[in-house]
Amino acid sequence: MRYGAGPEVLHDITFNLPPASFHFLTGPSGAGKSSLLRLMYLASRPSRGIVSLFGSDVSNISSQALPELRRKIGVVFQDFRLLEHQSVFDNVALPLRVAGGKERDIRDHVAQLLQWVGLGKAMDSLPSILSGGEQQRVAIARAVIGNPKLLLADEPTGNVDDKLAVKLLFLFQELNKRGTSVVIATHNDTLVSRFKHRQLHLERGKITLRYTGLDT
Repeated sequence: MRYGAGPEVLHDITFNLPPASFHFLTGPSGAGKSSLLRLMYLASRPSRGIVSLFGSDVSNISSQALPELRRKIGVVFQDFRLLEHQSVFDNVALPLRVAGGKERDIRDHVAQLLQWVGLGKAMDSLPSILSGGEQQRVAIARAVIGNPKLLLADEPTGNVDDKLAVKLLFLFQELNKRGTSVVIATHNDTLVSRFKHRQLHLERGKITLRYTGLDT
């Protein structure tokens, strides 16, 4: 992957994510973790090579087929990307409404999840009045509400305290147990060591698989 005519940010990377797997994406700042996630959630296409998702080569997929493919992917962005003119509830409900869910089911499901992440009393609030950590939790709730096949999170615990960070990791693990593949980019070594999942370690444009703390 390269940006414009610049040098390749990522090169000679090969890896496979088995269904229902859980990986941390680690590496130093500037290693290209966010760029790799962009390839995986289809915001960018590779300058060479192949990216295959759910059995489809996304390098050649038509623009008409992209929306359906993207609905299978939940993404937690570093900058949240919440809809500022809509309430917390409506932000989280959006993926379910796009998928054509029944409003009664959406109401119950969203309310339950917002209670779980500690935002039950803020569901009618606009994102602009929330703290950074609260906005982060809204973004996470929106990403997981539809039980995606693939969840990608870019520093999802960067704006919350350690206690809530652990709670959110448990939420990701529960989603993973239901069959979702999870990739979490993080600099939080404490979380990586506590939740001993496999690591995709990215450095100098290349990736290695690590099994720190795991029986292999």
